[in-house]
Amino acid sequence: MIALPGKHVIRWRVWILAAWAALAVLFAPKAAHVQRVLALRGGAVERSESARAAQLIRDAFPSPIADYVAIVVHGPVRYTNPRFVAVLDSISAVLTRQPYISQVVSVRTIGESTFVSSDRRTTFLIAALTASSITDISRTVVPDLREAVSGMLGQLPRADGFDVKVTGNPALDYDVRTISTADTRNAERRALPLTLVVLVLAFGALVAATLPIIVGILAMTIALGVVAVAAQFQPMSVFVLNITTMVGLGVGIDYSLLIVTRFREELNRGLAPLDAAVRTIQTAGSAVVTSGLTVVVGFGALILTPLTETRSVGIGGLIVVAIAVALATTFLPALLAILGRNIDRPRWLARMLAWIHAPTGWERWARSLGHHPWRAILGGGLAAAFLTFPLTQIKIGLPARNWFPPDAESGQGLEALREMGASGVIQPLRVVVQLPAGESALSGRRLSGLKALSDSIEQDPRVREVRGVATVRPGLSTLQLAMFYSDADSVRLRYPAFFNAYLSADRRTTLIDVIAADSVSLTGMMDLTRHVRRTIASGQRLRGAEIVVGGFAASSLDLQENLLQRFPGIVAMILGVTAIMLLIAFRSILVPLKAVVLNCVSVGAAFGITVLVFQHGYGSEIFGVAGPTEAIFVVVPVLVFATVFGLSMDYEVFLLTRIKEVFDKTGRNDHATMEGLSATASTITFAALIMIIVFGNFAFSRVLAVQFIGFGLALAVLLDATLIRMVLVPAIMHIAGRWNWWPGVRAPRREIEVEEVT
Repeated sequence: MIALPGKHVIRWRVWILAAWAALAVLFAPKAAHVQRVLALRGGAVERSESARAAQLIRDAFPSPIADYVAIVVHGPVRYTNPRFVAVLDSISAVLTRQPYISQVVSVRTIGESTFVSSDRRTTFLIAALTASSITDISRTVVPDLREAVSGMLGQLPRADGFDVKVTGNPALDYDVRTISTADTRNAERRALPLTLVVLVLAFGALVAATLPIIVGILAMTIALGVVAVAAQFQPMSVFVLNITTMVGLGVGIDYSLLIVTRFREELNRGLAPLDAAVRTIQTAGSAVVTSGLTVVVGFGALILTPLTETRSVGIGGLIVVAIAVALATTFLPALLAILGRNIDRPRWLARMLAWIHAPTGWERWARSLGHHPWRAILGGGLAAAFLTFPLTQIKIGLPARNWFPPDAESGQGLEALREMGASGVIQPLRVVVQLPAGESALSGRRLSGLKALSDSIEQDPRVREVRGVATVRPGLSTLQLAMFYSDADSVRLRYPAFFNAYLSADRRTTLIDVIAADSVSLTGMMDLTRHVRRTIASGQRLRGAEIVVGGFAASSLDLQENLLQRFPGIVAMILGVTAIMLLIAFRSILVPLKAVVLNCVSVGAAFGITVLVFQHGYGSEIFGVAGPTEAIFVVVPVLVFATVFGLSMDYEVFLLTRIKEVFDKTGRNDHATMEGLSATASTITFAALIMIIVFGNFAFSRVLAVQFIGFGLALAVLLDATLIRMVLVPAIMHIAGRWNWWPGVRAPRREIEVEEVT
């Protein structure tokens, strides 16, 4: 195990405490506003087709439309009523005055019936945002836009009864971050009191129970402050907020639980407080560092991915784990050395809760496993296989429902658009066609190719409408289109807003927007993206042109395919590096192999239950999800695996460290396994319960991706601390005998142990 300078830490304990206090004061203000620098989506995957499409749009158009905002208006009268007309005109005027909006389109400007609901009482306006506004979307555009529209309605006569909601990708992004921040704070408020109760039960002392809470809060606060600073130089996903909070509280409290438990043991053996603190750093502190390194491996693998969503979580995870380990091995022992026996106050509480810590129950369980290890392996293996089976039915994609918070203004606006059959307007597929230099998209030959492509795409029943220069006047033949564009300059002057959005000034680059039918789910949009790309690849009429597909669905598809391609490498790296670290720490071959295999079992079982609950919808209503999601977001398996693999390895290290200590003293494997299990079972159980409380609270978040992650992490920890660590690991170690420690134990021989167990 890793040797730590325990004597130096205790010698400089006052300065160490002061240094951590200063860091907390420095980073706390930054942590309080970290959500402002985080984003829901990090943009298209680097060097992907969707990223290329976005780049072509930025380069070809002088004022490109970076994104859309939809303003949904529902009124007590029909949209043709003068009251409704006044509201629409006033909203349009307010939007036009905003510097971050390049153009506004509504039923009043284009007269399309698709902008109006069947009862004629709901319509919407589309506001196109400039590219320069996107970088500031979280701080200015959405809240400012909502305030401007709301203020106008408050001053407009006879505007009572009108309901206006701002939606679209920027509004959805803003609302998700705002809600995610609120949910994170609510989860903290729920988790901390419950965690304190568990710690009081674990320690039987209020002072000792408070210390891990302090460490967890410090780890989370300092880490979020560092993340806020890092976000100034590296794009960071909103998932960092949730993962950092979950992991900071979880590992900070878990590591502290181990440290405080070992310190009390050393005090009970008669050591003075300073000596007990030094001994705690050298033993439990070493185990914490080893455990922290296994967690770091998972997050480190995420940094190697080219995706903002995963890379930023990897950075946040490394930061929070490093801080939690540093706090547990420096700040906490320094504080313990000062408190000494006072951590057991009030003593009457310890006497009242002494029955919880009676080891007889765990000793009986350890003896039972020692006598019947094959029975335990058979039962545990069948349970794991049963729980893992639903994983074979996993479908990766964007969930069909609840992907955006339904109680947010943007979510309600999106639902209103979906009810009127217009939600596809704000999330179209964007086909970018760039011709060779010197060519025009309005030439007869190229118009023919554009029309053929548009017609081929529109034949798909999932497509509601195709918009572009070849479809500006529906029903025109190729010859009629050529005649229509014979005087291209006059046509551009007649339809300036349309042509500025769909045709570059040099006529070399043009856009085709593919609007899906409202019956098409988000995963269906990704399938439609594949179909459009295949249609483009098989086309023959636009040879020599560069044609790429972008937009929200295309970007999501590129992210999914890129991440799935890299996932096996991420898994192999985590498994390989973790196995090597355990091989070095325990000087054994079987121990690391068993550890990585059983960790995969617990993660697989957790994924299986996640598929059953969310994808298939069995019990999803408990978490506020209205029915099956039909798909699991691709980032979730990657983040859960990378995070939980290291976290669950904590319990492996805690258990094996104690077993190895006893084995080194006695040389008796069965005795060491029984004693190690009975000595650590209570600590592991309480530590796992704390993790489950922290992670499980996030399963009730209003952001579906966070629910996936919280549920998966809580379940994986539960399975790992029960089925794996309490059943399968000790059973396998009983069967393997001295081979557990080969080649660390020389000349392995058939173990003959005669142990009298009473």
